[in-house]
Amino acid sequence: MEWGYTLAGLFVGIMVGMTGVGGGSLMTPILIFGFAIQPVVAVGTDLLFAAITKAGGVWAYWRHGVVNWRVVKRLSMGSLTMTILTLWALNLSGVDQGQHDQFITSALGVALILTSSALLLKGTISGMLQARTGNPVVSAIYKVREDEKHKALATIVTGGFLGVMVTLSSVGAGAIGAAILLFLYPRMKGVEIVATDIAHAVPLTAIAGLGHAAVGTVDWSLLSYLVLGSLPGIYIGSHLGVKIPEQVMRPLLAILLLGVGIKCLM
Repeated sequence: MEWGYTLAGLFVGIMVGMTGVGGGSLMTPILIFGFAIQPVVAVGTDLLFAAITKAGGVWAYWRHGVVNWRVVKRLSMGSLTMTILTLWALNLSGVDQGQHDQFITSALGVALILTSSALLLKGTISGMLQARTGNPVVSAIYKVREDEKHKALATIVTGGFLGVMVTLSSVGAGAIGAAILLFLYPRMKGVEIVATDIAHAVPLTAIAGLGHAAVGTVDWSLLSYLVLGSLPGIYIGSHLGVKIPEQVMRPLLAILLLGVGIKCLM
């Protein structure tokens, strides 16, 4: 079985390297449906898996000076607070005893569908932002963004939403976070959106994962096998990603996540 975990880590690492989408969207469903891992253990283990695999990316982006730390701080104010509160609630409710497996699976399904939608609507979002004039929805969003206090509050609330979703499902810090940042901070470059999103995701997933570990819902042996496979996988995927058009990979990945999300809710 150990080699199966390593191969799963390799596969997810390749996909992350090719698409840039966080491993939680793929790894958690694979663990639940492919290896029959208890949902809450799959989530807890995958959170630390995500923190480890994304940590190197933060270092690289930080060296290039493309992380917007002010936005990271705002997101973290909401996400870390809600992560701690969610962990506290899970601990009180006896989640380590498997009492909320269906709830965790449903939360995963919702997160996957939202992630799929964010991937599929990326082009639409960009088009709406470019057609600012004459679009009432975009005009309303711009009014929020033009007021610094409202924008800061919206960012903190976004962080809180991500904190709950990530803690419950290990999904959301990647594509969903990036899509919302694209709305709130349209003047940020694409690389800054990605770098800021990852810089926020690492402490979020690390704290959520360590919280799960304290509750007893992390399989450390499983984690080691996943990481063993993911490291070479990310390297391979980063080289394959430049050869396969994004217009091909993202829709395919989005459809896959949508299908898995629907399965989680059935």
